[in-house]
Amino acid sequence: MLYVDNDGITDAHLNLALEEYVLRQKMGEDDILLFYVNAPAIIIGRNQNTIEEINPDVVEERGIRVVRRISGGGAVYHDLGNLNFSFMTRDVRGRFNRYDRFNGPVVEVLRGLGVPAEIGGRNDILADGRKISGNAQFATPDKMFSHGTLLLDSNLDDVTAALRPRPGKVESKGVKSIRSRVANISEFLSAPLDVHELRELILEGIFGTRDRASIPSLEITEQDWAGVRELHAQKYGTREWNYGQNPPSNVQRSQRFPSGEIDVRLDVKENCIEGIRIFGDFNGRSDVAELEARLLGLSFEKGAVAEALRGVELNDYFGEVPREEVLALLQP
Repeated sequence: MLYVDNDGITDAHLNLALEEYVLRQKMGEDDILLFYVNAPAIIIGRNQNTIEEINPDVVEERGIRVVRRISGGGAVYHDLGNLNFSFMTRDVRGRFNRYDRFNGPVVEVLRGLGVPAEIGGRNDILADGRKISGNAQFATPDKMFSHGTLLLDSNLDDVTAALRPRPGKVESKGVKSIRSRVANISEFLSAPLDVHELRELILEGIFGTRDRASIPSLEITEQDWAGVRELHAQKYGTREWNYGQNPPSNVQRSQRFPSGEIDVRLDVKENCIEGIRIFGDFNGRSDVAELEARLLGLSFEKGAVAEALRGVELNDYFGEVPREEVLALLQP
C-alpha cells in the first residue's frame, strides 16, 4: 500500500478532485491510502438531489461549502474536526459493498483507544449504537475506492442544522433525531486527540510506523496538481456538478430499501417519458445515468419499460433490491 500526502489542503472541492484524479490517473498495482480534512462542507452523494438534502439558509449563513462526490450513499458533513480516509484498490470483485474489508484497520485503531467501535448499519462505523463514521464506495471496471468520515470532534450543531432529514430515514422528527444518531469519537476517549494525531495512529496501525521516510508513498507531482486543479475547475468547483439540473416531473415515486432509498422523478407527456431523474442514497457500482438514458423517450407503459431493462442487472445500480420492486417504481 502507498500513502498519498494531500499537502494539508482543507478545500473540499480540491480534496475530492484529488481523490478522483489519483484513482483514475495514478493507480498502479499497489493499493493507495489517502487522508484529508475539510473545512466546513456538506458532501452530497452522487445520486442525491442536493436542494432536498441541505438547509440552504444555514449553508449560506455559516459559509458551508456544498460538494458532490462520485460515490453513492447519503449526504455527510465535514469540518476540521472530521478525518476522512480513502482506500483505493484494483481488486474490485468481491469487495464492492464489503465495507468490513476496508474499515477493519480503522476499527482496530479506535478500539485500541478505548472506543467501542464496530461495523454496523448499512455502511457505518458505530460506537454504542451511534454513528461515528459514514462510508461510501465508487468503482470503475477495474478499480475502486472505499472512503469514509471519522467524526472525531465535529460541530454536531452544524451537522443537524445544515442537513435535512429525509422522511422515512429517521424514526422521530427533525434535528433531534439526527443528533441522537451520531456521536463524536472524542466522547469515548479518556484523553484529548486531534485529527492529525488520529491520522498518525491509523498510519501506524497499517504500516507499523509513523516515520514518513519508512512509509511507502506515492508522489504527487506539480503536473499532477495541475490535473487536479483542472478537474476542480471543470467539475468539482461548478454549480452544475454540485447542484445539478432537475427536470420538471409530474410522476414521483420513492421507496426505501435496506440498500437505500430510490426516488424516481418522471416527466411524462402524451404517454412518453420526456424527462427522468433517479435520486437516492443507494450505492451501486454503475452510474444510474445509464438507466435514465435507456428509458428516456420510451412509452410510459409496463411492457416498454420492462423490455428496455431486459437483461440489465439492476443490482449493479441500486445494490441488493428486488427487481420487481424497482420496476414498479419505473413503470405504470
